[in-house]
Amino acid sequence: MSRKHRAPVREVLPDPMFNDIVVTKFINGLMIQGKKAVAEKIFYGALEIAEKKGGEEGIKLFKKAMSNVKPSVEVKSRRIGGATYQVPVEVRPARRQSLAIRWIRDNARTRNGKSMTDKLADELLDAANNRGGAIKKKEDVYKMADANKAFAHLKW
Repeated sequence: MSRKHRAPVREVLPDPMFNDIVVTKFINGLMIQGKKAVAEKIFYGALEIAEKKGGEEGIKLFKKAMSNVKPSVEVKSRRIGGATYQVPVEVRPARRQSLAIRWIRDNARTRNGKSMTDKLADELLDAANNRGGAIKKKEDVYKMADANKAFAHLKW
């Protein structure tokens, strides 16, 4: 990390199908070894499968899943006088989005299933219905923040 000034935030072009920046960021997070075409195929295929299973429009399911997974508080370590405290802090909007993307992606990858497309579709459906691994991760973060709310005065 640069000490002189903040790194500039890079602009991301919206995706061609839905004209949405969040979708592009999700596809970029899904991508492995620079294979964007493969990541796009997986994502759009997952939306089609989720649309068939969920009975709702694919992009709406995705937006609902993202909003359900986004955390509002998390804990950060703060070292004070030889002791390390887990201090609950509010999450910045950009970090909320990146955490939601990461949690959905990681839980989809660890799922048992046939292909990544099927696993991602199932994870998106579960997240849209407030269940699944990504929602469990969010609840665990909330529990940690709630358990450590006594140290909230140590915010910086």
